[in-house]
Amino acid sequence: MNEALLRSLTPSVLGILVRRGADFAAAEDAVQDALVEAVRVWPADAPQDPKGWLVTVAWRRFLDARRSDAARRRREDLVDEEPAPGPAPAVDDTLQLYFLCAHPSLTPSSAVALTLRAVGGLTTRQIAQAYLVPEATMAQRISRAKRTLSGVRFDQPGDVATVLRVLYLVFNEGYSGDVDLAAEAIRLTRQLAARADHPEVAGLLALMLLHHARRATRTAPDGSLVPLAEQDRGRWDTESIAEGVEILQAALARDRLGEFQAQAAIAALHADAPAAGETDWVQIVEWYDELVRLTDSPVVRLNRAVAVGEAGGPRAGLAALAALDDSLPRHTAVAAYLHERDGALTTAARLYAEAARKAPNLAERDYLTRQAARLNTRRRC
Repeated sequence: MNEALLRSLTPSVLGILVRRGADFAAAEDAVQDALVEAVRVWPADAPQDPKGWLVTVAWRRFLDARRSDAARRRREDLVDEEPAPGPAPAVDDTLQLYFLCAHPSLTPSSAVALTLRAVGGLTTRQIAQAYLVPEATMAQRISRAKRTLSGVRFDQPGDVATVLRVLYLVFNEGYSGDVDLAAEAIRLTRQLAARADHPEVAGLLALMLLHHARRATRTAPDGSLVPLAEQDRGRWDTESIAEGVEILQAALARDRLGEFQAQAAIAALHADAPAAGETDWVQIVEWYDELVRLTDSPVVRLNRAVAVGEAGGPRAGLAALAALDDSLPRHTAVAAYLHERDGALTTAARLYAEAARKAPNLAERDYLTRQAARLNTRRRC
């Protein structure tokens, strides 16, 4: 299966469906279904016209979905016409749905992907970006998870660790992505903390509160990004910070360190600094060392390189960065920042421009473009 071909055809097929009258979200879902079908069918029976095949299948899926949606609305209208039922207690089953989707028959990665799509409301594209995999690959993973669950009993809910991973990714998408899900993730994590006496649940709740406390200062009125060092700390939510720190301290006292507690400790150190220049970067590097030990994540190692650059100077940060794969998302942006701090303005400007072309969203692309322009202007002066 040529995944590069599928990726290259996706925008064109999506555009054709939109021009035919499909709204963008429905067209996107239909194209994803067509890609999954292509992955299933093409290895044994590749079409002579791949693009035409995808357009035909996607358009049929769109029409089927539209008919299904119309039927659903008709059923809902009939329900609305029925007499109102008697009093019933309010029940929120959302967290239970998270556990059910995290079924033991699924691998953790498949369970997380399915829950994000079915319950969290994220698109396949957003989930793929969170996992650093191609969109078609994630579509396959979700489709396989659905097929796996089609014949199982939902009497064995998944474990806490998988649900925590889902809540973490939902929060991250709400905090920095296209859909506002951060408050919902915090609400559900509070529910989970009330039910589960688990230090990592507390660690995740603390992490969310500490990050959410800075949310109002992360963007300017025009929507542009404001880096942490330039944020107005007087506008941070001190009540959320205090609550997050208190929850974190109680969790750390149990001496069962996990990755969410370590991340929350880093966030707490940022929140504790009255000004960016007073941040305890040495201690932050120590916490990143713990995170590397716990996760061995390349993203954690990338963030650690930034912290090393702040604690030990830009050349120490560049040395740490050199050990990482340069295809890692945001690797080029980090390199640009460290080169700028080291005084290599020409290199930094070039890297900022390159990072802007790779940026996953418009706000980040605009910020990196402005950084490149700022350095180019500075060099000419």
